[in-house]
Amino acid sequence: MSKQIPKFKNEEEEREFWATHDSTEYINWDKAEKITFSNLKPSVKKISLRLPETMIEELKLLANKRDVPYQSLLKIFLAERIEKELNAH
Repeated sequence: MSKQIPKFKNEEEEREFWATHDSTEYINWDKAEKITFSNLKPSVKKISLRLPETMIEELKLLANKRDVPYQSLLKIFLAERIEKELNAH
């Protein structure tokens, strides 16, 4: 039923393959199980962001009330808003 998945020399070759092939011909997704990779950390990129000092102070105040670092709270706020905007469209 399923085709044999080829062996790849590297990730780039594998990416090119899957960009042009339908995975349903190779994988039976009906038998797939959802799993969580709890030890994986997402890739992060450092950016420079200029914010008004009052906004930073208010963010620190909110973060202190939640007992979390203010940068973590900022990431939470951004993630929530991004999800909301994506779901709205």
